[in-house]
Amino acid sequence: MENKKIKIYLAGPLFSEAEKNFNLELAEKLETVGFEVFLPQRDGVEKNKPPYNEMGPNERRKAMFKFDCDKLLEADIFLIILDGRVPDEGACVELGIAYAQKYLNRDKKILMGLQTDVRAAFIGSKLNPMLSVPLDFIVETEKRLLEILKEKI
Repeated sequence: MENKKIKIYLAGPLFSEAEKNFNLELAEKLETVGFEVFLPQRDGVEKNKPPYNEMGPNERRKAMFKFDCDKLLEADIFLIILDGRVPDEGACVELGIAYAQKYLNRDKKILMGLQTDVRAAFIGSKLNPMLSVPLDFIVETEKRLLEILKEKI
């Protein structure tokens, strides 16, 4: 029987250089310890590469959505970066999709959040319950994230 790598879908903001660098570094750390990571900014649809370069903007957006959803649904672990004044809205939609899959299919997918940001959006809580409740784990450091994930390998 072959060893199947555990797949992680890494969701989070990916629009500033700081966000993209953080995501890339985290993905590389996860891959170094044995996970297969899908990082949309690195592994997703690229408008300058075939076949996406032949598509119009609307068609490309639909292709990106479908491709990312397919990868999200294939993943064993969904990891969302919760940093920022509020978490990235696209990543929040992805969390909803991952939770629906887990809930409706009684799936074993693990839903995790990494929130290194100390700012709180709600009195007495850092997160809206619609984000915190679906998550199996919320960790505040990469070190703790890696400890929990290593237990899953």
